[in-house]
Amino acid sequence: MITLITGGVKSGKSSFALKLSENFKKKAFIATGVAFDEEMKKRIEKHKQERIGFDTFEEPIEVYKIIESLNQKYEVAILDCLTTYLGNLYYYEKDIEYYTKKLIDSLKRVNYNLIIVTNEVGWGIIPENKLSRKYVDNLGLLNKKVASLSDNVYLMVSGIGVKIK
Repeated sequence: MITLITGGVKSGKSSFALKLSENFKKKAFIATGVAFDEEMKKRIEKHKQERIGFDTFEEPIEVYKIIESLNQKYEVAILDCLTTYLGNLYYYEKDIEYYTKKLIDSLKRVNYNLIIVTNEVGWGIIPENKLSRKYVDNLGLLNKKVASLSDNVYLMVSGIGVKIK
């Protein structure tokens, strides 16, 4: 079963994902964040403290390999987050289409509970530069594909999870 949690920045997505996973015993956490600067290091450390009881897999690019490797080994896994993952693909100048297709294909083979966190970034002003517009468009398309494969989709609004699928 796949559950997608989406919403704005600091809307409670990661906390909600942790809450959904709390009744499972064998848990994994797929972390996509890379500590590029001091602020991101602090965010990552804070998140690590929140995920007691999880086996953590840190992978910025080949997330699909981790997703597939967890089959038959875990009851639940949290992937946090697609937004950062896509940013990593841009940062490391990877083939966006190739890696997002591999990710989508891996989701079709999941045989555990996978909770995926992402952001809604296209609800604001249209970015002024081409790269940002392309990123927003690609994240919107990726979110749409993941939502179509998901059994449950939640939108976080001010810390409240609203089930939309």
